[in-house]
Amino acid sequence: LIGKAAHKFLGIDPQTGRIIGAVAGNVIFSLGGKDNKLSDIGKIILDNIISGNFKRKVRFLLIIHFAFLDHTLIVQPFVPHDPEPVPRPTPHPRPSDAALDFYDERDRCLKSNTLFEDPEFPANDSSLFYSRRIDRYIEWKRPGELVRDPQLITEGQSRFDVIQGELGDCWLMAGAASITLRDELFYRVVPPDQSFTDNYAGIFHFQFWHYGEWVDVVIDDRLPTSDGKLLYMHSRELNEFWSPLLEKAYAKLHGNYEALKGGTTSEALEDMTGGLTEFVDLKQPPKNLLQMMFRGFEMSSLFGCSIEASPLEFEARTREGLVKGHAYSITGMRMVETQQGTIPLLRIRNPWGNAQEWNGDWSDNSALWDYVSSEQKRDMNLVLAHDGEFWMSFQDFMKHFDKMEICNLGPDVMDEVTEMTGVSMSQAGYKTWNARTHLGVWSGQSAGGCRNYLNSFAYNPQYCMTLSSADPNDADGLCTVIIAVLQKYRRELKPKGIENLAIGFAVYEVDDYRGRLGRSYFATNKSIARSAAFINLREVTGRFRLPPGIYVIVPSTFEPGEEGEFMLRIFSNVVVDSE
Repeated sequence: LIGKAAHKFLGIDPQTGRIIGAVAGNVIFSLGGKDNKLSDIGKIILDNIISGNFKRKVRFLLIIHFAFLDHTLIVQPFVPHDPEPVPRPTPHPRPSDAALDFYDERDRCLKSNTLFEDPEFPANDSSLFYSRRIDRYIEWKRPGELVRDPQLITEGQSRFDVIQGELGDCWLMAGAASITLRDELFYRVVPPDQSFTDNYAGIFHFQFWHYGEWVDVVIDDRLPTSDGKLLYMHSRELNEFWSPLLEKAYAKLHGNYEALKGGTTSEALEDMTGGLTEFVDLKQPPKNLLQMMFRGFEMSSLFGCSIEASPLEFEARTREGLVKGHAYSITGMRMVETQQGTIPLLRIRNPWGNAQEWNGDWSDNSALWDYVSSEQKRDMNLVLAHDGEFWMSFQDFMKHFDKMEICNLGPDVMDEVTEMTGVSMSQAGYKTWNARTHLGVWSGQSAGGCRNYLNSFAYNPQYCMTLSSADPNDADGLCTVIIAVLQKYRRELKPKGIENLAIGFAVYEVDDYRGRLGRSYFATNKSIARSAAFINLREVTGRFRLPPGIYVIVPSTFEPGEEGEFMLRIFSNVVVDSE
């Protein structure tokens, strides 16, 4: 199969920057699917992964338990078949003998002619719920028990493959739909070396970004069903199973399915890309929002949006056909020539994947499309169907939506594509961020709280950031910097009643940094930038335009004495050093 599917890399199209390759065209890959309509980059990536020429740097998932000794959180590795593991502190768990290796487990099952059953995520209520179960009979079934011809992927992955079930995880649906737009993102999460045909043993694996590193999550393919139908995420094609299996792997990563109820698209986007997500209040937008969005699409950013809703309005429909409190993904942007001039249009996707769509200007039934040229429609790949995806003007988008999330992809994505294809993505015209990452902990004295608590604030962790030069494309000689603080393990702690801490950060400009800043400094100097608020989200983010210089970042909880692990990330469009 690999011989027949061999592709020769030809180079970069100087007009479009697109990779030219895959001269064999669209062939059948060993994905348990049929003809897959892959991009050129996707074909090259698949060739290298399937042939073994490229292997990702990933660790096995180590299931961990959380325990409390004398009110102190202890992170423990999970050992199957040992109901009472010995408590031992491991703040940064690493792989152990308990971790499952996909290839070893698959080989073992093939040799014994058995189907894999996951000892870490059994087919029972413990994998579904942590509070109370739903009042109905749930039966776990493998795809082969549901359909005659199960496939992992049919006709190529698509944003239309992701349809929400009965679990309140539309935020996860929106993230999963977004990665289908980019082969290099999709096949990073859904490895192509598995199928329902070749070497099928009831075992699959998925890879997620988990607090700074990629982990390989191994599962069996038993899925929760009711009345013979999948209970949760599913595909429009009844015999396609990549999306429900991905959801199961993500549920295992966080403890069980119920732990996935409620979240933000940013969480899903980050865990499937390793990117850094920003929140934008569309009722108080930055002045350059439209330019920022077009620049984001240039840099391969992913976008989500939503309409605020009170508890009584959750998932209520507006007169215009939109759903309140629901996570949408923005899948495209175009400038379109109309009778009224050139206007920006946005393509938006409802992960329900049904006829519940926007019904205003530029909707599927809008007469405005009659005045757009056939060439422009072809350029936009315009499809007017009741499929959950629709177009609307930027003006209407700003009027009806309240929040937007932007997931900025880090340089590691482009580095991986470069390694797979042998072509530098930056030299090919693809733009990317410079990034720095630091792991830290608020513990004991270092849990100093916010600046309101001056006596303890200086004991928080401090990080020095140096911006050595200005952005050459910035008319004001400034640099764009995105700073994010992410708190670890909070979703995993939901079953124990532990919620997110209120976190934030402050940025101080200094002439020189020769050691920690003390109380006297903070008593007499104001921050030059800070997070918009201290808030109980997994991650708080801020985008700033700063002059070249030396800065000190102080991440903290709002109240002193609140302990936890965190990760600080810095993205900049110029070279940035930090320590």
